[in-house]
Amino acid sequence: MKYTHEDGTPFSKEEFLQKLKTDKEFNDEFGNKGIDQISQAIHTLKTNPDSRRIIVNAWNVGELDNMTLPPCHWAFELYTEETDLGKRRLSLKWHQRSCDFFLGVPFNIASYALLLEILSKEVNMIPGTLVGDLTNVHIYNNHIEQMEEQISRDPYEYEYPQLLISNELTFGEGIDKFLDSCGKTIDFRVEGYESHAPIKGELSN
Repeated sequence: MKYTHEDGTPFSKEEFLQKLKTDKEFNDEFGNKGIDQISQAIHTLKTNPDSRRIIVNAWNVGELDNMTLPPCHWAFELYTEETDLGKRRLSLKWHQRSCDFFLGVPFNIASYALLLEILSKEVNMIPGTLVGDLTNVHIYNNHIEQMEEQISRDPYEYEYPQLLISNELTFGEGIDKFLDSCGKTIDFRVEGYESHAPIKGELSN
């Protein structure tokens, strides 16, 4: 059995994932080859929320030599605390070994903030604190003018924008169930966000 159709054309990513779900023989051969750290983290949050070991790690030492670029944000950890609101509060801290401050870090902040919101809904907790542990924070030479433009601007004075998540999404039944219900452009909306004109910059390596 191969990762291809009978005519030799390769599966798309979507076809491959669907094949894993619907074909037991295919899944036995090609599935279950790794560790679903996200599902493990969610399970621990639901069953042992006081654990100090809820960590998702992307730093796969055995495969670093095969990577074009080792992970910049290489791990994140989750921790919870009791509140007076009837729900626990979930916080997330991510660790990043190399930080492109102009292009990368703003995207990393937004990505982990969204992940924290999704995980909080999945485990029925309140989103708490988002913390970035950033090492080797740098500005590339071809981003200096863009950064000077950025810091010259006056921030808008308005209330924080709101992230709205569709009530039609499936939470609480596992991350796979959520992913199956996700995909429409209206699933996630940001309201009340105002910004200056975009500042473009070339990706540096």
